[in-house]
Amino acid sequence: MSVMQVDREIDARGMPCPGPLMALIGAIREEPAGAVIAVLSSDAGSRTDIPAWTTKARQELLSVDEEEGYTKFVVRKAR
Repeated sequence: MSVMQVDREIDARGMPCPGPLMALIGAIREEPAGAVIAVLSSDAGSRTDIPAWTTKARQELLSVDEEEGYTKFVVRKAR
């Protein structure tokens, strides 16, 4: 199993909707193309919001992993 290098991790656990998504959008704006950003979110709405936004914004959703008490989203900035 390969380990993905994450350039930036956002711990949004405990943050209500739409906080985790807004934190991801802010990070996407700040990071260069190709950067890999992980978002840790305990908000159930993030499970639909983040994948839907990455599709709409044409970013690359690399993985969605359910962890103990939160979900980890890994996104690569496409442009």
